[in-house]
Amino acid sequence: MLRSFVLLAGAALVALALSVAGASARASATSSFPVTVVASNGKVTVTKRPSRIVSLSPTATETLFALGAASQVVAVDDQSDFPKTTPQTSLSGFTPNVEAIAAYRPDLVVIAYDPKGLSDALGRLGITVLHQDGAKSFKGAYQQIRQLGKVTGRDVAAATLVTRMRTKIAAMVKEARQARSGLSVYHELTPDLYSATSRTFVGQVYTALGLRNIADEADALGYGYPQLSSEYVVSASPDIVVLADTVCCGQKPSSVAARPGWDRINAVRTGSIVRIHDSIASRWGPRLVDFFRAMSSALARLRQ
Repeated sequence: MLRSFVLLAGAALVALALSVAGASARASATSSFPVTVVASNGKVTVTKRPSRIVSLSPTATETLFALGAASQVVAVDDQSDFPKTTPQTSLSGFTPNVEAIAAYRPDLVVIAYDPKGLSDALGRLGITVLHQDGAKSFKGAYQQIRQLGKVTGRDVAAATLVTRMRTKIAAMVKEARQARSGLSVYHELTPDLYSATSRTFVGQVYTALGLRNIADEADALGYGYPQLSSEYVVSASPDIVVLADTVCCGQKPSSVAARPGWDRINAVRTGSIVRIHDSIASRWGPRLVDFFRAMSSALARLRQ
């Protein structure tokens, strides 16, 4: 009996040691606080894992939920509409009310804009602010995901998400470039024909897929978002039209085809009009994969 007891005790000690080692390994795989990152508002130090996050950035909101940090988010702005389970409020990221934000007792506020010295005002109240401006490249978007993972203690989840996004996008890009290249695209931001060039984040999606953006030649000021004329679009006759104004403005293939002269455009004649949710086409978070998927499907239809 004594021998059995010794064996059982030894096994228990081994199991305990393995459990402690596993916990230690998991702990080392995530952020040990405090952590410091460099954001749009300079060096930001988060002293402990935040449990009351307010996100005033729709892209950051999507990322936080994709990282599994939903339980740490207590409020989001009125534009954060994905996923549907977000604790949406009337808070605005464009015209923020400092008192209303502070009322949620946040230990971290994530913003995409810093109007009227918002970050300084919150800082004076002892609230840590992480300002992540609009990403200018895929690399920048991935970096912001990893940064959010670091400040929320979810490094592993962030690394996994970035790897998954890179892998899926690379596969779609490879297939698209092997199948067709040199096709032209028109990206519509609004019905009054504002578009996005290759200089923008959204324009880089088309560049990656080997598409030629008709807005590039019309951007004399190099702003990235020129307003095109109807005559210009008809003359350019893009092979693909992407409507990123389906939610805000109710645009759809039939309304595009009904525009004077647009029935002569290649995309209209072949039915190559892609409807994409406005938010997917304007954010640089996890749903970037969905953007690529929509475009890949459109290119696949063109091959048929």
